[in-house]
Amino acid sequence: MIRGTWAEGRPFEVRAAAVVTAALAAFVMSGLYYSPLVLGHAWRALDPATAAMSPPPWMMLAEVARTLVVALVIARLLAQLRVGGWRAALRLAIWLWLGFSAMMWVGAIMWQHTPWQLAAIHAGDWLLKLLLIAGILGSWRRRLP
Repeated sequence: MIRGTWAEGRPFEVRAAAVVTAALAAFVMSGLYYSPLVLGHAWRALDPATAAMSPPPWMMLAEVARTLVVALVIARLLAQLRVGGWRAALRLAIWLWLGFSAMMWVGAIMWQHTPWQLAAIHAGDWLLKLLLIAGILGSWRRRLP
């Protein structure tokens, strides 16, 4: 259990097991998403240099850490906003994706000339990642006191 106090003095609790579970599930889902089973072939065709790269172990650990940070931030937002249940958590995830991830990829298309197909693949990964994390955390919050 991670406990703390918000700036206004109200306490919060975040269940560490829920955050770790959500982050690991999102990491595995993302790996499957970029595999040949789902969109790996399309991704490799659009970005062959990155797709051909074999990431070193430290990079995989850094990706797990990044996903843990995202899960922790979403858990704190759910607690701060007093979001209860998985449906409300999924709605928050959609808004977070639309306001941040989707807009970042639109910017990449506009300003860096990222192919829209590649941006759509990456944005889809982030949508699924946020939905999975929020769904797990929202379900966990509802089940536990």
